[in-house]
Amino acid sequence: MSRVSTLSLPAGPLVVFAIGAHPDDIEIGCGGTLLTLADRGDVDLRTLVLTGTEDRQAEARVAGAAFGAGQPPTFGGLPDARLPEHWGAVKNALHAFRESNPDPDVVFTTREDDAHQDHALLGNLTQTVWRGPLLLHYEIPKWDGDLGRPNVYVPLSDELARRKVSLLNDSFPSQHERDWWDDEFFLSIIRLRGAEVQRRYAEAFFGAKLSLSLEKQ
Repeated sequence: MSRVSTLSLPAGPLVVFAIGAHPDDIEIGCGGTLLTLADRGDVDLRTLVLTGTEDRQAEARVAGAAFGAGQPPTFGGLPDARLPEHWGAVKNALHAFRESNPDPDVVFTTREDDAHQDHALLGNLTQTVWRGPLLLHYEIPKWDGDLGRPNVYVPLSDELARRKVSLLNDSFPSQHERDWWDDEFFLSIIRLRGAEVQRRYAEAFFGAKLSLSLEKQ
């Protein structure tokens, strides 16, 4: 049985960026982690969402506040499912977001090997814009069956896991008609990831490179 090592983020205050291609990407992929960070009380969470109609952007604003962001999301105004065609605009949006905000300690983004073309491009370009902070790629389950083998986990309490799902339902009513959108869907993936670290629930991430400091803090 492989061992699970536990590392902790430093004491705050912390600046955290969460970046998504679409409204609801961030909250589905790392909503429980963001709620955990918000409960710390010393985290400045800022979000960037690259696409979304006016109605979907309104939902993203509700979600951002519910999941701990101190200010409304920044929107890229780009077309859904067409981000590879707008490579330069995506890159520019990421740089503009970096330049208009303080340096982050942690950046959450999509996976570069995600089966959705928008997620894959964003995951790839994010790591070319931020090279210093802890960069964690979250997973978004979907019909493509593209789940991988994550190497970073954030355990979630039962209460927090269910709060995440409740807030997803409250924040994104336009998505309720989708055949995959239900509580069981959202709980199943974090239940599976929890079992992988001998917990009930967890969110999982892909971290490409970490530097371990052995100095006293």
